[in-house]
Amino acid sequence: MRRQLASLDLGSNSFHLLVVNERDGHIQVVDKYREMVRLVAGLGSDGNLDQETETKALDCLERLAERLRGLKEENVRIVGTSALRQAKNSARFIEKAQRILGHPVELIGGREEARLIYLGVSHSLEDNNDRRLVIDIGGGSTELIIGRHFGPEVMESVHMGCVAMSIRCFPGGKIGRRSFEHAVYLGRQELEPVSLHFQPENWETAIGASGSVLAIEEVLSGNGYPAGVITAEGLEWLISYLIEAKQIELVNLPQLSEERAPVFCGGVAILAAVFAELNVDYMHASTGALREGLIYDLLGRVHQADIREATVASLRSRYHVEPAHTDRVRDLVMILHAQVAKVWKIADEEDAALLRWAGDLHEIGMDISHSQYHKHGGYLLLSMDMLGFSRRDQSRLATLVRSHRRKVPMDLFTGEDAEALLRLTVLLRLAVVLRRSRNNDVVPDIQLKTHGDVLQIKLSGAWLNEHPLTRLDLEQETEFLTHTPISLKVVEV
Repeated sequence: MRRQLASLDLGSNSFHLLVVNERDGHIQVVDKYREMVRLVAGLGSDGNLDQETETKALDCLERLAERLRGLKEENVRIVGTSALRQAKNSARFIEKAQRILGHPVELIGGREEARLIYLGVSHSLEDNNDRRLVIDIGGGSTELIIGRHFGPEVMESVHMGCVAMSIRCFPGGKIGRRSFEHAVYLGRQELEPVSLHFQPENWETAIGASGSVLAIEEVLSGNGYPAGVITAEGLEWLISYLIEAKQIELVNLPQLSEERAPVFCGGVAILAAVFAELNVDYMHASTGALREGLIYDLLGRVHQADIREATVASLRSRYHVEPAHTDRVRDLVMILHAQVAKVWKIADEEDAALLRWAGDLHEIGMDISHSQYHKHGGYLLLSMDMLGFSRRDQSRLATLVRSHRRKVPMDLFTGEDAEALLRLTVLLRLAVVLRRSRNNDVVPDIQLKTHGDVLQIKLSGAWLNEHPLTRLDLEQETEFLTHTPISLKVVEV
């Protein structure tokens, strides 16, 4: 069966749309669109995205929305990267973008961006078993990844990009030897804390991705240097040429597009810093990037190879979660969910997955301390890099774990999905209470009914008499929930 998939990368320099047809795991590109927006250039001194840049970006999305119209939500992924991570008013922009596009917009962290970039690059290359260094120079950040085959092993994201570097070191398009040396020095300074992990002894092939790298490769190949690669010698020639030009408007390079020119010097300086700090002699240029990575990650979710499942499994192992008990809690909470999902409007696949993962990880904080372990667990999940998770979903998962016992922290339940998240939380809390014995005892038949925010649970009175601590827990749970919009009624049968 053929399906159409789409990815949209709301990058700091450009917005990239990719639409493909997929059949049995094979993809065929049917549409590509790129537009320079330069979000990061619109970040003011107050950390907010200015009105002019926001308007330009939203106008671009109005055009892109036409291409996404009619596509199913599960077949579309839209992500925001460095500039939106930095912008203090990014939540407002994302809300407007979602209304225009008709699809959710995910804000992803730097390492998640790095993972997706590696996925896109690795699928664009022959799988020759080399250990690869992948460098992606974006508008607001630069990602560094080492991996083999389709799996990244080391990932970092550093806070420098071609737009920000061009604004800082080449204002008004002025180019000088000192400004270039300063830009390269700043780049090396950003790379220094992570450079040890990315030295040549740790990889065999260097690969560059992104518009900056492809623009540099095109300029060099158009001036007599080998096609498809960037050499240290070629980079040195290009820097000398740009310095001699003195002004970007005076640069006579037919291969350099007019829209790329204003941020070209920043990209060249960052790549020169990479070559110097990581001791790179030459680098292959790849057309694969974040947008392709999003497609392949989406393809994995479609075919039940969701990286988030592997992330959750890894965390369970790393933090010594007791698998038998958490499995029982997870299985029970999914039974409870199935009974009320439709009526409570929490039947979405992502809601179900989030609840399942919360069951798996609700005791993750015990590896730190049993005392208030739910708070430790919530903090861990909110603070760590979780591959495959958007920042929003990571925050929602952290809220579920943080709120699964004791007093419900209602200040965490804000925004348009607050009601759904609270309802998921109540189901998790009930599953934890009913599995408090931590053994494999059979839990009796449970019947849940809802009427608005009233949740009724029917349980065997005989079973409750045999489990007096569980009865007490349910009474306390009823009291805890009086401080929330949801009320719990326990009916013994």
